[in-house]
Amino acid sequence: MLSTALLATLGLVMVYSATAPFALGKLISPHFVRQLTGLAIGLVLAAIASRLSAEQWRRLAIPLWVAACVLLLLVPLFGDKVNGSRRWLTVPGLGFQFQPSEFARWATLIAVASLVAGREQVVRSGMRPALLALALASLPAALIFIEPDTGNAVVLLGLVSVLLFIAGAPLHLFLLPAGALVAALGLAITVRPYVLDRVLGFLDPWARASDEGFQLVQSFVAFARGGLLGVGLGDGRQKLYYLPEAHTDFVLSVLAEELGLVGVAFVIGAFAALLVAGCRIALRARDRFEFLLAAGMTTLLTVPAALNAAVVMGMVPPKGIAMPFLSYGRTSLLVSCLAVGTLIGVARRTDRT
Repeated sequence: MLSTALLATLGLVMVYSATAPFALGKLISPHFVRQLTGLAIGLVLAAIASRLSAEQWRRLAIPLWVAACVLLLLVPLFGDKVNGSRRWLTVPGLGFQFQPSEFARWATLIAVASLVAGREQVVRSGMRPALLALALASLPAALIFIEPDTGNAVVLLGLVSVLLFIAGAPLHLFLLPAGALVAALGLAITVRPYVLDRVLGFLDPWARASDEGFQLVQSFVAFARGGLLGVGLGDGRQKLYYLPEAHTDFVLSVLAEELGLVGVAFVIGAFAALLVAGCRIALRARDRFEFLLAAGMTTLLTVPAALNAAVVMGMVPPKGIAMPFLSYGRTSLLVSCLAVGTLIGVARRTDRT
């Protein structure tokens, strides 16, 4: 809870700073107001999630997964088109944009945890439960892929693979999803040339600094300017339309420029503490389902954070992966709060035993 509180508070501060160019003369940008209201709603959802019993989560697992798939099916039909992709749905009458792919990650991990719980020996020795779990992940991943959103589809499959590994699936079972992943990436490169351009921009961003490598080069500049202690909160330059998506996918670059290595180390340390706490909660869980549920929520919070940090530091090709709690985006914030609430619920039930 302490790690979450620190990250959520710092996220509000960084959204306030990174969206200052959008304020248009006002004291507070509309992005900050939306993020603040999103956090308030997220706290309510976390409180509700923490009160649900393990049996209730089991009953909700498949309905939540079905709801996520239905929402993903609606995206190509009614989704809002932004930057050439349809990834958001607008709630009628409220004007609230919702990204179903974020919700699909959370729902799919709960469904997979419910599926493989109680089948420990079968999972360790046979392929059927693992294949069923991958089937649960493949449908939402395919729907995300056609939005088009290659990165988040790969992340979803990766999160489920991590959970299956934790569940005890033997390593040879991962040859099939690994082959499918390679085939999917090959297909993405074939049908979407910009995917290959992004990879080439990642491999040599300076040679393509005015094209595919522009965002990564500007991120490097932000880190370089930040140094040890940063240039000061609110005094960063890269957010002034030099760094694309500064308030969403690359908010850690803004933080690095303004708060320096110390600020980045604080963020990584907070997620490391969250990882340790999540692992401890999982290991103390009362039964196998709650163990997998806690492990899945911990994975959902920490793996995207690690991937986002790797992207902005040039360790993996750039892709639109939000930093939980820090990046602007109410859907990501709400899902992160739900994951923390689910973890707290497992911990509370453990404390009572």
